[in-house]
Amino acid sequence: MDVGLVCDSCSAFNPMGAQRCLRCGTALSLDTPGANGGATVRAPMSNEGSRPIIRPSAPRETTRLSGPRDDTRKTGRLGSHDLPRSSSPRHSDDVEEAQTCPTCGAAMPFGHRFCFNCGTRLPDSADFTPTPAFPPEETRVKARSPGSPKPQRSTMFFGAMQAARAKLTLIRGDGLDGVSFTLAGEDHFAGREDCPLLFPDDPFLSPVHANFFYRGGQLVVRDESSINGVYVRIIGSAPVNFGTWFLVGEQVLEIQSPGDEIDDATVDGTYFFASPKRLSHMRVVQTLRGGDTGLAFRAHGAELSIGREGNDINFPDDPFISGHHALLSWDQGRLTLSDLGSKNGTFVRIEGEQVLRHGDYVFMGQQLLRVEIV
Repeated sequence: MDVGLVCDSCSAFNPMGAQRCLRCGTALSLDTPGANGGATVRAPMSNEGSRPIIRPSAPRETTRLSGPRDDTRKTGRLGSHDLPRSSSPRHSDDVEEAQTCPTCGAAMPFGHRFCFNCGTRLPDSADFTPTPAFPPEETRVKARSPGSPKPQRSTMFFGAMQAARAKLTLIRGDGLDGVSFTLAGEDHFAGREDCPLLFPDDPFLSPVHANFFYRGGQLVVRDESSINGVYVRIIGSAPVNFGTWFLVGEQVLEIQSPGDEIDDATVDGTYFFASPKRLSHMRVVQTLRGGDTGLAFRAHGAELSIGREGNDINFPDDPFISGHHALLSWDQGRLTLSDLGSKNGTFVRIEGEQVLRHGDYVFMGQQLLRVEIV
């Protein structure tokens, strides 16, 4: 006779060590018997039929599927290599119908609905072809001895998304995510004509505007000599130089030298008469669409604040600029541009190329892209 676990939900008989009922899938546990689910250790009635024979429960162990059968069935115990009989018509003692769990690979009698090892629900019986529960000796998988290395399994890519290391997500005008571009190759050109990252309706993009490529395991963006450049959003503060272009809201601004050199006199010794110059460390010049120069702002001190109102430079009609948007500062001959926690960010035009990180934002033409390193 066999000793096993009886499910408290459906009264099905299960082998010792089973974690879930083979019939209904209820979790089996010796610690939680009763209405909440569990199991009872039971054995068939004795020959006399006077009282059940209750054997002490053994420590829970995983049923192994390899190795020869032992003869302990005759003694009333479930051997370490035995499997419970299925409810299907009886077969010979040498071969039983068996199926394999698609999750853990455990073999079990054909016809059960749940894996006794991991609890996975098994496909319908119509999907299985009966196979011997105990294959020939030469095809059996031998048990791994304790301490031996675990067999290595190789994982293969099944599509471009798995081969990609980064992607670019287009940010729509309402601030929501738009289409995504998977960067699975080596070079990914973006522009208005004949590019993988194609934006044919953006008149501010050059035909081939930028290239996103990998170098040393990092994603890099390079300006392909475009007219309007590539801008990357700064995080906190970033060093800048005279000649650096940056973007706040819809305003394209350039940092220039203040030009405090002493004016030379004309040939006859006469100096040009105009408003006096104030000493300054920097100035900011606005560039208008079409390439014309707009307003010029000369710093009166070591800092120059930019925003919609209450700053040194104000753009009250720009809805994309925050109240206090950015700050340009001078400290011992070094210029620093800082974002003041603006909603839409401050972008600096790159010179040549720049390494991108996860979460960076790239602006080119009228397209805003978010970088995601996967």
